[in-house]
Amino acid sequence: MTHYAYPSTLEEAIQVLAQHDGHARVIAGGTDVMPAIREGTLAPCCLVDITRIPGLDEIQVSDSYLTVGAAVTFAAIQSHPFLRHHTPALVNTASCVGAAAIQNAATWVGNIVQAMPAADGAIIALALEAEARVVDQQGAGWQPVESMFRGPGLSTIDPTRQVVSHLRFPRPGSQTGTAWKRVGRRPALVLPILNCAVKLEINAQENNVTLALGPVASRPKRMRKAEVYLNERKITKETIQEAAKLAQAEANPRSSLMRSSREYRLQIIPTLVSEALYLAFQRASNEV
Repeated sequence: MTHYAYPSTLEEAIQVLAQHDGHARVIAGGTDVMPAIREGTLAPCCLVDITRIPGLDEIQVSDSYLTVGAAVTFAAIQSHPFLRHHTPALVNTASCVGAAAIQNAATWVGNIVQAMPAADGAIIALALEAEARVVDQQGAGWQPVESMFRGPGLSTIDPTRQVVSHLRFPRPGSQTGTAWKRVGRRPALVLPILNCAVKLEINAQENNVTLALGPVASRPKRMRKAEVYLNERKITKETIQEAAKLAQAEANPRSSLMRSSREYRLQIIPTLVSEALYLAFQRASNEV
């Protein structure tokens, strides 16, 4: 690496990336990029640090959306009053990403662009129906986070030519509950055996449930059959248990020598999903 750039605008960041024609790399927290450089698996000639671009370190609350800038750290998410009260699952997720030192540097955007099937930030983003604002030489546009994964560690985002400037997700209503559950050898500092995120909205006409699990596929995955089942029925302990079984049937985890077997993961999915769904339902019902 021979250059380190501090652009003051997104336009300047895109220009610097273009000047290096695929040999520069966006960096914010650097908790993934810097270890890769030290290990020799990544060798950019220039790092484009976006942390000094005004507004990218902000969390904005509007009537329709919560918007999180690309330089917002997991520590900042944990301390935000609105998120703590209205989206506790996101705050809980942020507390699981590494140790405190990592949380003070790592960003939600960076965790998603890493594109790992069990990335905590990706799983909660799917449950919250988050979108990403992608900026490149052609302009800027929003796209679902769910569309940003091609496979394990493979993102549709090219960090040598594109910048994800923001994430946004719909502002939770008064009868919306979120929940986060994670199984690992420790609560943090280890890759999860399984993680699960839920958003559950109770409406007079129909429910709106989103349920994401990892790692149960080559990409972070929403459990569509379980979602449809709950959206069409009154939510009770019995329907929650049935939805958890549907999630188990839809999951296709692999065995990992470092974490657990496929069989163990499949066995604990119903309990993990049931607990997350029930907690989200309690929160949506204002019971907790």
